[in-house]
Amino acid sequence: MQKLVNFVKKEVVLVVAVVLAFGSMFFVTPDVAYIEYIDFRTLSILFCLMAVMAGLQQMGVFREIAEALLNKVSRIWQLVLILVMLCFFFSMLITNDVALITFVPFTFIILELLGEEVSKKLMIPVVVMQTIAANLGSMFTPIGNPQNIYLHGISGMNIGNFLLLMLPYTFVSFVLLAVYCLYLGRKCEKGDTSASLQSFRNMTTHTHLQGGTRDIIRYLLLFALSLMTVAGRIPYPVTLGIVLVEMLLFDRKLFAKIDYALLVTFVGFFVFIGNMGRVAAFRDFLQGMMEGNEVMTAVVSSQVISNVPAALLLSGFTDNYEALIVGTNLGGLGTLIASMASLISYKYVVKENKCRKGAYFGFFTVANVVFLVLLLLIYKMEV
Repeated sequence: MQKLVNFVKKEVVLVVAVVLAFGSMFFVTPDVAYIEYIDFRTLSILFCLMAVMAGLQQMGVFREIAEALLNKVSRIWQLVLILVMLCFFFSMLITNDVALITFVPFTFIILELLGEEVSKKLMIPVVVMQTIAANLGSMFTPIGNPQNIYLHGISGMNIGNFLLLMLPYTFVSFVLLAVYCLYLGRKCEKGDTSASLQSFRNMTTHTHLQGGTRDIIRYLLLFALSLMTVAGRIPYPVTLGIVLVEMLLFDRKLFAKIDYALLVTFVGFFVFIGNMGRVAAFRDFLQGMMEGNEVMTAVVSSQVISNVPAALLLSGFTDNYEALIVGTNLGGLGTLIASMASLISYKYVVKENKCRKGAYFGFFTVANVVFLVLLLLIYKMEV
């Protein structure tokens, strides 16, 4: 019983998706149309990207790049800027959750080298900014997060138009993050940080790539193949087949690293959306509520059910996909559950220092609300 309770706590969104899917079956009896609900293209691309990123991550590629950058810093503000921007830029390619899983634990190690006093000042603001940076950087590309993969696919937009749509928000996000990082670093440098920086500069790099050049090239080719599939140049069954064969031949351990809960969550919402779209009263109500308010509906919905489920749910009742892309990406800011990736950082902070979870939650909420309000102002200026 306790195992079931723990599973529900860990996979709340998955459980909700499955319950909604089965509940909707009382309104629409299962039939052959159910298979048409499932977006196999999105599921296949998600699977391939998760496999490729897991392979590169286990080899230590991302940490190797991070350490090479950090070993060149000479000021606290440079250190803070790199730690945050690693999440911002890498999330565009490796997704926001993988960026946080990779760089937040790495950040704890780096901050410890700066000494207890500096680490205590920087830990919460840096990790919060890393989380915001991952959520905002990931919104720029169709592969930055799961809802972008899905919405880009059903919208029929080409990659160039997608990038142009999200460019203003991404650029403003970059400026805001850079300004805060500079402020935070300068503020910390007001004290005597020379000893801390000396300790950091004397850091010995222990990370070594777990594999050879051939393995890296193999994963990069698979990543390029996935990108071409996102762009519609290669059919998704071809890419899925190649990735599965590669995993079976070279690294079967990757099968255990796939987030199957996310894939099943997508299936659950696909079934729920498909069924409720066939219930005229529900469909007409939601379409009427959303018409002309897609962005704000997506933002508000994301605060309660997170932006991935919000994208899946709302996409069945509007064809204004550009507004949904903007709304669900901005909606990743706000509450702790607005983006499920944000929970990754929170769990790491609680594990590292449980007594500071209240301070982290407070700073996280204020910072997210500030960023959300500023980016919504950008949206209002554009419409």
